Amino acid sequence: MKCLSRLAIPALALSTVAAAQELHPVGNIFNPQGTPAESVYRLSLLVIAVCAAIFLVVAGLLTFTIMRFVRRRNADDNREPAQVYGSNRIEVAWTVIPILIVVVLTMATARAVVTIQNKRVPADALHATVIGHQWWWEIRYPDLGIVTANELHVPVSSVDRPTLTFLRLESADVAHSFWVPQLSGKTDLIPNRINSMWIDPKQEGIFLGNCAEYCGMQHANMLLRVVVQSPGDFEKWAAAQKLKAASDADSARSTFLSLSCISCHTVSGTAAAGTFGPDLSHLMSRATLGSGVIPNTPENLRSWVKDPQAIKPGNLMPNMQLNSRELDQVVAYLGSLK
Repeated sequence: MKCLSRLAIPALALSTVAAAQELHPVGNIFNPQGTPAESVYRLSLLVIAVCAAIFLVVAGLLTFTIMRFVRRRNADDNREPAQVYGSNRIEVAWTVIPILIVVVLTMATARAVVTIQNKRVPADALHATVIGHQWWWEIRYPDLGIVTANELHVPVSSVDRPTLTFLRLESADVAHSFWVPQLSGKTDLIPNRINSMWIDPKQEGIFLGNCAEYCGMQHANMLLRVVVQSPGDFEKWAAAQKLKAASDADSARSTFLSLSCISCHTVSGTAAAGTFGPDLSHLMSRATLGSGVIPNTPENLRSWVKDPQAIKPGNLMPNMQLNSRELDQVVAYLGSLK
């Protein structure tokens, strides 16, 4: 039985990864919807064009050489082709041309990097702090007093009303990397170091991202969603997030507060003030659980609370060994946190 259980864990982990990939496919780098992503896209096209040209030249010369100097059947002439030694022209060509290619690519890359990094912060910009954990994202809006997880809500940026979102990137443990392909290039989150980046989404919708730096066994399931909303919808979302958690399930609330859940999680307006795990104040306003691993449904919420290790092995939330009554009460309370 122990052998079967050990085999079942990797199988379940693989099925969870497959489900997460189906729920959360990688964004398309060739469909940029923000200024930083457009810079990366244009630079990528230049690099692809240069690499394609090099490939065509090399492959063409190789094909010409093979066809030109192939030994013919029944050929009487067994002499080798003329050997060329010490050609100054060839040596100059294969030295100067690669140097020019490297200079062009370096200058193009430097221009894109400097343009993005030296962006001036407007007075009306939205500020958010993204903190990478193993294996989820903590998101704080210092000016709004909002704390959430795994879903970054930002207003859309239009020609009439340009809106920039500046992100302060930190890590709580190991190196992570914030990457939303359609909005910007990746930027690392390094322990004891603060990095930054900015985005200006040009289209409303949900943009998918993930951690792009290997950070442990659940790195593949450290997923991220950027929810781009109209200014009005963003203000409504922010207003709702500022409210204290409200619940009519008093008995369920008492059960939740009596457990050690409050040591790791925060629920605004209650004694739960832990900071080790995600803030649960408005848990049901999020689309997914476990940093994008499964949809946020009552059934999945129950499965997650019952045994999070079965869904995302190695995550830092333990199996609390709740009995049926406690599980029902906790799930009922969490399900009421809109």
